[in-house]
Amino acid sequence: MSSPAQEAGLNARRWTLLALTSVGAFMTPLDGSIVAVALPKMGPLLNLSFAASLWVQAAYLLSIAVLLIPLGRLADQHGRMRFYLAGVAIFTVASLAAALSWNGPSLILSRILQGVGGALLYATSAAIVTSVFPAQERGRALGINVMAVYLGLSVGPPLGGFLVDHFGWPWIFLVNLPIGLVVFLWGWRILPSAQGPNQRREAADAPMAGGLDLPGAALLAAFLVGLLVPLTFASEWGWGSVRVWILLVLSVLALGAFQARETRAAVPLVDLDLLRRNRLFAAANLAALLNYMALYAIAILTAVQLQLVQGRSAKVTGGIMLGQPLMQACLSPLSGRLSDRVGSRLLSTAGMLLTTLGMVLLSLLGHSVSMLPIVAALAIVGVGMAAFSAPNTSAIMGSVDRSQLSVASAFLGTMRVTGQALSVAVLGGIAASHLGPGGWRLLLRAGGSPQAAAAFAQGYRAAMVTGAGLALLGAWASLARGAHGRPAKP
Repeated sequence: MSSPAQEAGLNARRWTLLALTSVGAFMTPLDGSIVAVALPKMGPLLNLSFAASLWVQAAYLLSIAVLLIPLGRLADQHGRMRFYLAGVAIFTVASLAAALSWNGPSLILSRILQGVGGALLYATSAAIVTSVFPAQERGRALGINVMAVYLGLSVGPPLGGFLVDHFGWPWIFLVNLPIGLVVFLWGWRILPSAQGPNQRREAADAPMAGGLDLPGAALLAAFLVGLLVPLTFASEWGWGSVRVWILLVLSVLALGAFQARETRAAVPLVDLDLLRRNRLFAAANLAALLNYMALYAIAILTAVQLQLVQGRSAKVTGGIMLGQPLMQACLSPLSGRLSDRVGSRLLSTAGMLLTTLGMVLLSLLGHSVSMLPIVAALAIVGVGMAAFSAPNTSAIMGSVDRSQLSVASAFLGTMRVTGQALSVAVLGGIAASHLGPGGWRLLLRAGGSPQAAAAFAQGYRAAMVTGAGLALLGAWASLARGAHGRPAKP
């Protein structure tokens, strides 16, 4: 056991560690949102097909999803700070490779490598924060960490547009280099005190220490790839495509095999008791999945609604859309701090109810509506997300043993990425359902035709109502989880 002096030294560094990990929490979503803005100009210059453009984004999210839990397991065993810094280094090198890409395949390979770095950052960031902050300050600290995520989402689109217009698309990746270098050197300097005896003791005491369950990791990867690839490409391939259904069937089979493997494995990749016996952990992760399913497609679909249905410019649309993530960024630290005082259950439930209200209001937007109701509806969604996210994250991280913090963070990250893919597939599919074959491509080609605009507006309303229903289910999951879970050991 570490001495009081060692514990005091580590706690003295906790705010430094929070700042360090928050930069990583900022970089990963920034790179997801910034690329979306640059793709229209990158495509012709790199001769990207429509499918290749989809893969530029999908490769990044898929590599994160597949690697999150295995890397989280290894980080718990071998040191979270070292894995975090490895993530920074890989992400920075991959950003340079992406900036130097000369065609679609080279860019996609660079994005896969970026996903490896992103997975390391996702898996360890919240775990490091949880491990160094006492329970009574955990919500506040995680609220700041979550704020960094939303700042990345907020800054990405306007920064990407500025860099592409003034310097060229490679700069959306080159901007990561000075940030990554500073963070790596900063982290390396404080590594001895951050990677102290406390975490080494936790790793040694971990019941799963002793290696990585490679068959389990392979089955989990097969499940996630089989699920996420058809959901991502269904708009391109069509839901009637044979390959869509083959992949989905293989995904179900892989999930069954993974569950059987983890039940028998001496050193399981995922402790299934976290889901079977830890009600708070299971329900809070379900709420997170439903939350991202409801929310992630809002930005994409509302941007199309504002531009192609209501005829607003891209600049005005960008300004309107900033309201939601800015509310999330500003209020997340406050909700996290409040959860330290009143608990997370009611806050996260109220947050999902507010999200439900905001999406219902969005569904009522017509072809011609003033700016104020749109901004108000998006702001309500932003307040709801802020009230939900940090308290829910704090509840999840506080419900597991300290030896499993990175796995818990990785599991939550997997719910996030899976929810994002499901959101685009389900809500995007509903929004495009009245456009006929070709879906999104037809809408973009039509570029403002009254028939396409009317068809999308009808689908948009149905998508927002569906999202509101998912958010309402998320509120139920938050409320039904119970007030307490198994707390992290001090």
